[in-house]
Amino acid sequence: QVQLVESGGGLVQAGGSLRLSCAASGRTFSRYAMGWFRQAPGKEREFVAAIRRSGGRTYYTDSVKGRFTISRDNAKNTVYLQMTSLKPEDTAVYYCAADLDGPGTHQNGYDYWGQGTQVTVSS
Repeated sequence: QVQLVESGGGLVQAGGSLRLSCAASGRTFSRYAMGWFRQAPGKEREFVAAIRRSGGRTYYTDSVKGRFTISRDNAKNTVYLQMTSLKPEDTAVYYCAADLDGPGTHQNGYDYWGQGTQVTVSS
C-alpha cells in the first residue's frame, strides 16, 4: 500500500509559478514510477508528466513541455511538479499517482492516487 498526499496548489496569476509536492508513505516509494495528472471542470482527467523509478527519464504531455518539470527525491519519498509560465488553461485539480509497472501516460495503469490539489491560474 502506498498513500499519496499532494500539496502546493493555490491561486496564481498567469505567467506565475507553483511547485506541487506529493509525499508518499511507506518504504517502497523507489519501486514506483510516478505521474502527475490533472482534471479541469467538465473535462476528463489527463496525463501531465511522469518519471521513472530512478528519476533518470521523464515524460510530458505536449502542452506543458518546456514549462513544467517533474522530479523526485527517493530519500524523501516525494515527487515534485515545478510549474512555470502558468496559463489559465492549466487550471485544474492536480493528482499524483504511483505506477508499479510504469511509467505510463494512461491513468488506468496507475495503482495508487492522491486526493488532489487545486491549481487556479487567473488571467
